[in-house]
Amino acid sequence: MLNSPHDPKAIAGRAAADLVPDGAVVGLGTGSTVHFTLLRLAERMRSEGLRILGVPTSLDTERKARELAIPLTTLDEIESIEVTIDGADEIDPAFDMVKGGGGALLREKVVAWITKREIVVVGPNKLVPRLGASYPLPVEVVPFARSVVLHGLRRLGAEPVLRARDGVAARTDNGNEIIDARFPEGIADARGLEHAIDQIPGVVETGLFLGLAHVLVVGHADGRVEVRQRPG
Repeated sequence: MLNSPHDPKAIAGRAAADLVPDGAVVGLGTGSTVHFTLLRLAERMRSEGLRILGVPTSLDTERKARELAIPLTTLDEIESIEVTIDGADEIDPAFDMVKGGGGALLREKVVAWITKREIVVVGPNKLVPRLGASYPLPVEVVPFARSVVLHGLRRLGAEPVLRARDGVAARTDNGNEIIDARFPEGIADARGLEHAIDQIPGVVETGLFLGLAHVLVVGHADGRVEVRQRPG
């Protein structure tokens, strides 16, 4: 449901769905903004006869897509994806992102990696001058290695916290855990940090999405929508 007459999430999510061409294989991201993308894609299927095949990035998105009768496929059946629509927890002026607030960072990155055109849908509150200043960096880890990764992240200057629900470690769709690593001064060198975290045994994936976004769709509470192309 819309949270206001002009919900930025709804505006961005629906506008991005209108950029999907007929006949495309579409990566379907995870999160509240992409929910509106799914609704709009289903509307276009009914009203325009839009034909797509979706690749969901989470079990939650898969369930929602099936409820909306959006046909799905799997990575075993395709080699590339024409367009993916996904959200972000933070995105900077270079279109680098922090993702994983919804816990789907591994699957989202796999899908983004084989996507020709990644469209990111956000409200203006997700636009930041520097990554990590307002949102912790999610790191997906093998449960066995939790303590090792926690210590390793602390050595890199992070304040890491295991993500939990009701006192129990939250699990991803892949059966792993997530550590939310806060960097008090933000992330000065995202690529260097990604490389350093990847060297810690037990890390499955980080929520740093660098160089993967091509188009940014920003919804505003006054009803406006901005479509920006990645600089350079």
